[in-house]
Amino acid sequence: MSTYRELLESAGNSDPSLMGRKKVALILIALGPELSSMILRHFDETEVEDLAMEISTMRQTEHEVVNRVLEEFYELARSSEMMAIGGQDYAETLLRNAFGDARANRVLGKIDVLQEKDSLPFETFRKADPAQVAHLIQNEHPQTISLILAYLKPEQAAVVLSNLSDDLQIEVSTRMATMERAGLEVVKDIEAILQSKFSSVLKHDRGTHVGGVKSLAEVLNRVDRSTERNIIENLERFDPELAESVKKLMFVFDDLIILDDRGIQRLLRELDSKDLALALKGANEDVQSKIFRNMSERASTMLQDDMESMGPVRLKDVEETQQKIVNIIRRLEEAGEIVISHGGEDIVI
Repeated sequence: MSTYRELLESAGNSDPSLMGRKKVALILIALGPELSSMILRHFDETEVEDLAMEISTMRQTEHEVVNRVLEEFYELARSSEMMAIGGQDYAETLLRNAFGDARANRVLGKIDVLQEKDSLPFETFRKADPAQVAHLIQNEHPQTISLILAYLKPEQAAVVLSNLSDDLQIEVSTRMATMERAGLEVVKDIEAILQSKFSSVLKHDRGTHVGGVKSLAEVLNRVDRSTERNIIENLERFDPELAESVKKLMFVFDDLIILDDRGIQRLLRELDSKDLALALKGANEDVQSKIFRNMSERASTMLQDDMESMGPVRLKDVEETQQKIVNIIRRLEEAGEIVISHGGEDIVI
């Protein structure tokens, strides 16, 4: 019952007009006679008398006030020693029993979102200038650098990566692509060490958490062309399969929407009409419209007829054909014939 005692002794955290006894009284009323009677057994006689007085004189209270008290109670339960014997689960059970799933979920969800936001690792680096971060962490272990990049926005990580030496870019990218989820306590320990080293010189900017092959692909989509080529070529030597996985995620079929009209028309000259029809069966409407707009009316009508006449198709076949077209785009990349925009910069692929 330590959580109730903490609430009983607390000042008006959830509402300036509410002292501890009144907050506990609100919760006991919400829980109903059966549960409340079990809880009251854990208070001494004086406390029970005080709570009984509060309950007997309690008037109607606004829902918002009750919600704030419930949030404070839940926070106390999660942070107390009671957590070792299931404090969080117990708090959730009380809220659900008292108010039902819908209302309890609203309270619990609000708290969880706030806690996740507050506990996201590497806040200092997410709020810093990426070029400055690169300068500060360049002498750290590559695994540490890859962990930091995994928690930055892709565009932030791209700037950091671009500012590292060529050899370090390769090492960090490899580790980033093969990274498995690290335990939160380990991450927090690393963060604390780096925070103590760099907090006095870092400025701030917020971001999100990513990781693995997808994370590296998103970062490489935003780095300059020479950095991308250097990393991919070395990844191919180190681990061809890993490099291929990264390349597949760097440009997907639906990214055709960001090609300019001239690029689409150049691509269409390379494609078989049956392959195009099959690939478009699994594409979104924006991509389909982009293709149709860059064809003659007759060719567009014929393509749409081909798509309709196919009937149901296997997803596997669609994805294989889309990848085939992506590979053609990558071949055109080497010829420098298509311009595609990434992160506000034009990169020739």
